Amino acid sequence: MYHHIRVAAYEPDPLHGPWREEMKVLRLGEDLHAELTGMHAEADKNSVHPHRLPVRRLNSLLQAMAPGVIATGRNAGTDGRLPWLYAREAVPPDVLAPVVGAWAAAMHREDDDSEGADLEERLRSGDPAETVRLPHWETEPVDLAESVLSAGGTAEPAARLYSLLPEWIAFRLAARTFRTGGTTLHFRVESSGDGARLVSWPPQRYERRRQTWYYSACLTITVHTVPFAPRFRVHVSTQVRRWATRLDVRPHQLGGTTVLLDAPLPWPEGPDRGHRLMVNTLGYDRRSKELAWRRHSPAPLVPELDIVRNYPRPEALFSDPERWINGSGDVAAGIVYHPSIGPHEVGPGLMPRERADLDAWVEEGLRPLLTRVPDLTRVSRSNTPSLLPRSGTGRVPGVRDAQLALQRRAALTRALNGRPLEIDVFWQSPETRAALLAELPKLIGLPAGQQVPSADGETWQWQYEGVDIRVRARPAGPLVDALPTTRARGRLRAVRLAEAIEGRCGLVADRADPLLGGAGVVITEIAGKERFAAVPDSDPKHALRIAWARQGRLTQFVNSPDDTDSALEHRARWTWLDAFRQLGAISPPAHRVGAGIPGDLQYAALWLVRHTRKGPTRCPVHRLVAVRVRPGDGPGVIEGWDAERAEWVPYPKLLLLLSQAREPAASGGKETGTGKFVDDSAAPGGSRPAARPGVEQGRQRETERQIRALLFQLRDRPTLLLADAGNLRQCWPGLRNGALDRDMLGFGAEPAQRHTLYGHDLRVLLVRDANARGEVAEWYAHDTKDGVGFAEGVWGTADTEGRVFASTASKPHTVAKLPKGLMKLVPTAQGRTAPGKTAWNPGQLEITVLGCLSEKALTDSGRAGDPPDRPAEWATLAHQLRYHDDYPPLARPLPLHLARLAGEYVLPVAGTKLRGVRHPLSERGAD
Repeated sequence: MYHHIRVAAYEPDPLHGPWREEMKVLRLGEDLHAELTGMHAEADKNSVHPHRLPVRRLNSLLQAMAPGVIATGRNAGTDGRLPWLYAREAVPPDVLAPVVGAWAAAMHREDDDSEGADLEERLRSGDPAETVRLPHWETEPVDLAESVLSAGGTAEPAARLYSLLPEWIAFRLAARTFRTGGTTLHFRVESSGDGARLVSWPPQRYERRRQTWYYSACLTITVHTVPFAPRFRVHVSTQVRRWATRLDVRPHQLGGTTVLLDAPLPWPEGPDRGHRLMVNTLGYDRRSKELAWRRHSPAPLVPELDIVRNYPRPEALFSDPERWINGSGDVAAGIVYHPSIGPHEVGPGLMPRERADLDAWVEEGLRPLLTRVPDLTRVSRSNTPSLLPRSGTGRVPGVRDAQLALQRRAALTRALNGRPLEIDVFWQSPETRAALLAELPKLIGLPAGQQVPSADGETWQWQYEGVDIRVRARPAGPLVDALPTTRARGRLRAVRLAEAIEGRCGLVADRADPLLGGAGVVITEIAGKERFAAVPDSDPKHALRIAWARQGRLTQFVNSPDDTDSALEHRARWTWLDAFRQLGAISPPAHRVGAGIPGDLQYAALWLVRHTRKGPTRCPVHRLVAVRVRPGDGPGVIEGWDAERAEWVPYPKLLLLLSQAREPAASGGKETGTGKFVDDSAAPGGSRPAARPGVEQGRQRETERQIRALLFQLRDRPTLLLADAGNLRQCWPGLRNGALDRDMLGFGAEPAQRHTLYGHDLRVLLVRDANARGEVAEWYAHDTKDGVGFAEGVWGTADTEGRVFASTASKPHTVAKLPKGLMKLVPTAQGRTAPGKTAWNPGQLEITVLGCLSEKALTDSGRAGDPPDRPAEWATLAHQLRYHDDYPPLARPLPLHLARLAGEYVLPVAGTKLRGVRHPLSERGAD
């Protein structure tokens, strides 16, 4: 058993002293900024922000083509006085002028680039009489460890470090080589917004199925904060970057894929030569009806700057990716692989040994400026709750399955509370229907002979020990056909989709039988989403969920056998388990933490559903979902908060109520619809593309009001409130790392208050995962004998007052076991097929015990004589809530898992009303 885990995170070394680097800094200047914004306004008269320069393409071009440029500053497109470029040495005017000129010319139509050419000549001239000149480079010392300490003790780095420091680190590491197993890897820098990546180049090769597959090592570098940590962190995550050598899609199906361009600098002098790859996006342009460079890609401008070399055109790269990844002349390009473009024989992920080797290489390259954060040690041996033992030596086969079936049937009986369960199965293949009908009685332990088939062969009924289930199986027919969509100009996409949804709702209403006092579930066999990718908004899944919810029925979907690789029996089992979850027939196993946890504790979980105009129904919506779990309370153990009626309702009723969400009334203006969540630990304030400030502030106030009201409803017994900080902090800014303070809760602009004011026995836990941004560092277990591997448990530092813990779960038993020493980057003779293996690594869940009954909290509440909480026990409880007999370890504690999945029913439809339709839940007393 491993007793330590190591995280791939680093912090400024306090023993090193000040960390200042002399850098060259360039500002656009007011004159040049005014000239460029004027050209932008002239070129795009319909721009919503004519005074905000679209400098993303220019920045990408400069980073790739101008030697010495490290990073670009924030908001330089809106204010010419702000730092624009950071460089190791000044970029010569002969380099900078043509780049700016080419970018300016691209703002105008292709047949009119005279403005850009004229600007380039003026910038090159150096004439003192010119009103527009290239600004002068300034030398500035930049503190790469600059930070401030929040009131709660969290170190927050200076805003510019979120992009500047990862780039600086990436170039430092790219100057070194990584040697392992007799192989040497060289790395290039790829800029990625608020971070940077290192990609091994040229790619590795793997021969399989008479074809060559390409892949690289990839390291992602980002800057983050950790609650109550006195220094900020640099996270370095490792993965495999796979490259596409064939695209099994048609051009019009390519929405947008990343292409990294490797091109030599037209200007050979300068530092960092050949260390960067240029980031572009290749996709289908529906206006021009052809493949094109999209999303601020600099690739179209490169041929203007380098007329000697041959650069790939979009259609040539699409038709023959392998030619370009191997290079044409001294220019190469790689299409980053995505599963939507076809299969790939190289498996994702790296095993712990290779991850540890790369981590050691990074640690060596960052000394003495950055030092590794201390290893984490176990804080509890109670890793799991009271689960049923798995089959093994000395155990009678089938006993565990029988016990599980009994548990499920008892949970289903409690959830139904005497009501019959009516299930409609709409199938497309007889095999799926047979698998579903065979798996149901096995899962809930219905004895043979209890099944009562109907004469028509479509209906089956079971009645056993208080469970009354009727299943009707019918062909799906046109219910699962693609939605008919139109492309009429001048009409909002959301409205056109709403009309198609209403049409499918009418079709469902014609097929639906009355639901007479029972619970209803519909299981539909449907094609995989890839089948509908060619026609946007044609997938009927969400329309069917809306339609059946209007009929008072929950929905679950199962993919057709042709659209999945998983076994039919396995898929049928999970279909039923998820249906039971939607019915509320699930509860957390008894914990094994100890006497420090109150016996009558209830769990509450919050989840914010946020859809933009790119959401499933093309309608923006913000909806707070709250779920309450009361173990041992009998029927209604899982409930959800009905905000309209201000009451707790059974979980299945919550799902149906959520489906009634409507598009909010327009309040003027247009929402940005960026669809991006903001991570305060990876981006400074003010960098978020958001809706109008008034709209955002209104949403924030309403969300915080609902949370306060919910806390009041939970005061009747000890409560553990669970929230995902990465999900909720956008509408509850008090959950930002820099705003956190121990045993305090903050709302709005008011000063934070003691958390016990919101509940005498309230505890508040925040969880956070990597969140697709590397917010939580990767990890691996290790021992004193240089062994590395996996480990499950709860981990913390030696600080007994610590509030931040790591939860790591075991690998699911369904995941194939691989040798921990498997090497994919350098396959050995014994493991020549190693690149084809999928390396699965359990993620780390960060648990922050924000509010508990500490000695100080008890004293401040006038309860100094009560025994204080141990934060490690509450972190252990949250960790154990990730385990359940029916599931692999969950990504989040079960109450949060239930709240998040409830968000699948938040599907607002644009401008529609239920005219002439009586919703089953329209009356207050509905069950």
